[in-house]
Formats: sequence, C-alpha cells, structure tokens
Amino acid sequence: MEREQALKIVKEQLTDHRFQHTLGVMETAISLAKQYGADEKKAETAAIFHDYAKFRSKDEMRQIILNQNFPQDLLHYHAELWHAPAGAYLVELEAGIKDKEVLDAIRYHTSGRPGMTLLEKIIYLADYIEPGRHFPGVDEVRALAKENLNTALIQAVKNTILFLMKKNQPVYPDSFKTYNDLVMRQED
Repeated sequence: MEREQALKIVKEQLTDHRFQHTLGVMETAISLAKQYGADEKKAETAAIFHDYAKFRSKDEMRQIILNQNFPQDLLHYHAELWHAPAGAYLVELEAGIKDKEVLDAIRYHTSGRPGMTLLEKIIYLADYIEPGRHFPGVDEVRALAKENLNTALIQAVKNTILFLMKKNQPVYPDSFKTYNDLVMRQED
C-alpha cells in the first residue's frame, strides 16, 4: 500500500493530534530503519498503522482480544495496552495488510515482547521518541537511539516501567519480560 493511501485510511480513525503523532512516528521509524538496516517500507507501514485502533471503544477492543485468542491477561491491565493487538487485527481485517512482520510490529508496540524483531524494536522506539513527545527521559532515549538501538530500547522500556510504578499502576508482565530479555541479550 502506498503512503498516501495508508495515511488517508488512518487519518479517518484518529484525532488531528494523534495523526500528527503518527506522522512523527512514521518519519522516526523510517530514519531508524535506514540507520539500523531494516526494511524502510515495512517500518513506514507499521508506523502509519500503529495507532489504528487507538480510539476504538474499549468494548470493541475487549471483544477482539477475547475472540482472537490474544492473551486474556491483557484485560486485567490498563486498556491503553489493548489498542496494539486490536489494531493489528483491525489493520489486517479493514486495511488488508497481511504482512506478519508489520502486524507484529503493531501488535507489540505498547508492551514489547521477548525476542523482539528489528522492526518491532524500531516501531516501539519510534513511538516513544518521535519529535512530538515531551516527557522526562525522552531526550536521553533519543540520544541513545543515535548510538545503539538496543540500549535506547532498554532505557525506553525501563522508563515506562518506572513511570507506571511511580503512579502505582500495574505493569504488564511482557514489559518486564521484554526488559529482562533485552538486558540479558546485551550481556551476551
């Protein structure tokens, strides 16, 4: 699918603010893909569609998670996580994207997972560091991303976990598993 067609489809699903975020994620993902040797077109597509389900109702996302046999434990955690797996499903169903790598990059862009692919890492990180993001720690991760993708990703996941802990919110287990996997692989 061409960029303009994909952006048109996504724009109908998002607020203007979220669409601007999506454009920032797209540009960041393409840049990271160039830097780290990933498929730029797949990075572009995954970035464009990463928040496709962001504004779907919680009931719709809950039903998708239940009906598609996604991990049911997701439903016990913040609904903010739900748009990623629900989005991957809806992007395939409604936009006709069939590429498993692209769909998985969308599916895991909020929680991460152990053994993340290069494309999954790029989308997770691009979502975190796109230019419109402004929060404590983001500039550090942006700087790290220029040097080492995995180091930047470890810091991004750590910052997310610490943020949730400071707010006394539960942390989805796959986020801890992602952090542990990245740190353990870095030691090898």
